Amino acid sequence: MIETSMELRSKISTDADLHSDGVQHRYLTIPHSRNDSAWGSILMPISVFKNGEGPTVLLTGGSHGDEYEGPIALMNLVRSLDIRKVSGRVIVIPALNYPAIKTGTRLSPIDGGNMNRTFPGNRNGTVTEMIADYVQRFVLPLCDAVVDIHAGGKMMSFLPCSVIHKLPDEEQMARTVAAAKAFGAPNCLVLEELDAVGMLDTAVEELGKVFVSTELGGGGTASVETIRIAAGGVHDCLVHFGVLAEEPRGSGQTRFLETPKGSFVIADRSGILEAAVEPGQTVEAGMPIAYIHDIDNPVAEPAVYLAPLDGILVHRHVAGLIARGDCLSVIAREIPSP
Repeated sequence: MIETSMELRSKISTDADLHSDGVQHRYLTIPHSRNDSAWGSILMPISVFKNGEGPTVLLTGGSHGDEYEGPIALMNLVRSLDIRKVSGRVIVIPALNYPAIKTGTRLSPIDGGNMNRTFPGNRNGTVTEMIADYVQRFVLPLCDAVVDIHAGGKMMSFLPCSVIHKLPDEEQMARTVAAAKAFGAPNCLVLEELDAVGMLDTAVEELGKVFVSTELGGGGTASVETIRIAAGGVHDCLVHFGVLAEEPRGSGQTRFLETPKGSFVIADRSGILEAAVEPGQTVEAGMPIAYIHDIDNPVAEPAVYLAPLDGILVHRHVAGLIARGDCLSVIAREIPSP
């Protein structure tokens, strides 16, 4: 049990000892009083592998409950990781937004919380806020690096990518690029976020640590290929950080992409979406990438959305219905390795 002062103590408790050698498969016990369980709690799985001194890597998935590559890859990992090959510590949280994973929803069904917009959290807040606070104050300070597996969920489809951000610190950026290369996804997107406030990404980067994320597939499912990318990337990152004494599985060949100004195409009306381009396809500025049909006016011509720049379509809205203000597509450009 982590010892803290009364002022700093989290309402979340655990019998996992993050500092002891060995393998532990435990739970974070999150208080959740409700109508059908006055003294109830949520038991969120956490695994810890520690073997002597060395780096600490945190692996997370399921920040959004309709993204499955992370939970699948990390549950497979905790069943197979050989502690004898570990030097240092691996902390695994397969379902960071556990309530959302249980219901297959992007946001928590308990409080509507978006785990990846909630950091640094609040020890006295909602369930989502308490989880973010616990990770922020008791897990991230122990870590040298974090690998957080995301996918498109039910509403988005992505070209499989690892994801990093442009960082002002050159040395931290160099370490992050090296980790992304080690992850070995076919593409690495150097992403300019629409809204970086409250993200786990930002919390880790502000501590000066290495953060690598992903966007893998989508459509509310996981494919053989995206699970392979997630599992191989996590394995090879552990090798790269010196935590796992095995050979890398991937080729280490990654194409780097960036999102320049104007990359995000936002729908300005609602209707039925007809895609004209799929993720991975090359586009030229001015070519149609999607149409939105007005179901209340079938004889009207659909609204045409054009590529704002030359590049590669890396994301499109995947659901058949689209609403005004939704992100319709993202176009990226290939760049030399940073």
